Amino acid sequence: MLELFKIALRNLIRYKRRTLLTSSLIAIGVLFVLVFIAASSSFKYLMIGQITDSMLGHLQVHKRGYMASIDSLPLTLNLSEKAEKKLEAAIKDISEIEAFSPRIKFGGMFSNFIETTNIRVNGVYPEKEIATIPLFLSRIKQGEKAIKKGEILIPELLASGLKVKLGDTVVVIATNQDGSVNGKQLEVGGIIESVTGPGGRDGYIHIEDAMEILRMEEMEISEVAIRLKDFSKLNKISSQLDSNLSQHLNKQGKQVFDVRTWEKLSPFYNIARMIDVMTIFIKLMLIAIVLVSIMNVMIMAVFERIREIGTIAAIGTMPEKILSLFLIEGFSLGVSGAVVGNLLAFLAIFLINIIKVTFNFGRQSGLVLTPSLKTGDILFVSAAVILVSVLAALQPAFKAARMEPVDALRHV
Repeated sequence: MLELFKIALRNLIRYKRRTLLTSSLIAIGVLFVLVFIAASSSFKYLMIGQITDSMLGHLQVHKRGYMASIDSLPLTLNLSEKAEKKLEAAIKDISEIEAFSPRIKFGGMFSNFIETTNIRVNGVYPEKEIATIPLFLSRIKQGEKAIKKGEILIPELLASGLKVKLGDTVVVIATNQDGSVNGKQLEVGGIIESVTGPGGRDGYIHIEDAMEILRMEEMEISEVAIRLKDFSKLNKISSQLDSNLSQHLNKQGKQVFDVRTWEKLSPFYNIARMIDVMTIFIKLMLIAIVLVSIMNVMIMAVFERIREIGTIAAIGTMPEKILSLFLIEGFSLGVSGAVVGNLLAFLAIFLINIIKVTFNFGRQSGLVLTPSLKTGDILFVSAAVILVSVLAALQPAFKAARMEPVDALRHV
């Protein structure tokens, strides 16, 4: 076998220009595929981080049926204080959960005593909210980086539309479960920007202020946002939490709690899936490039070396050895292209990280792309290139192995 490798390498060196061009084409394909995979993965996870760490959290738990009516933020589908304590106990039993934040969400009216508009209010515990979505504070454009009692963080849309500034007194009015209307004066403590664009209407207040506005005698939670220690375990922890909560049933025998990952809560998940689909198509393009290149080279090699093949067959070389010889040539081309492509990809990604490519997403600006190569991607792309190289050489190799020595020696 070692002798066959030596002969195969000698044959490739004999045709330097063709070998160099083919290996270069494979290397460039590997380079672009790996850089695209690294860059697209970095973009995807950066966007996921912006959405989960600024607003959603990794998981959310609601009362079953709440999500079907979430546009109206129904107070009748809040979790009772008793249910919330059961949920909190189940969360604390899972060590992989880093933090959680109960929220009261309701729709109301926002007034500066001259004009009135609608607003979505989020009542939160400041410390728990910041621990669960650590990028929340970065969204506060003006004011202190905090949520205090008696204050409200208003979206910039409302601030500009109603000409409200820091320190102004405003009123938030809402209807509670019983249908009665109540309001509370609050001071504007900050201006907050939306994650996805200027149209956001979500304001934030302390959860105790939310209870006062809604005249809640006992705590009733709309949702609980959860942050994991390891995001890669998202589906595992989601299934575990759902299993732990499945024992809690209502009077109709149905589950009380509804556990959902960020994927089921954000439309960006569809964009993330599109990125994954694009990556698959890019990989298929690489396979097609390698297949056509290697097959073309090997067919030409067989055609140009017909008399040579006839000679080695005439002196007693077995067909399987001739077959192996051409397969080794295809294998060598694939390996050389994959190795050079990997080295170029490492260099390209190193340069990208030095240059620091920045972009904007929604209202977030100056986000830095930090691509990195994963061992799994390198192994997959390299293995695919080498395997396709061998498969592409298979048909020409069979053709060479089946040649009759006499006919091959007569070829001109």
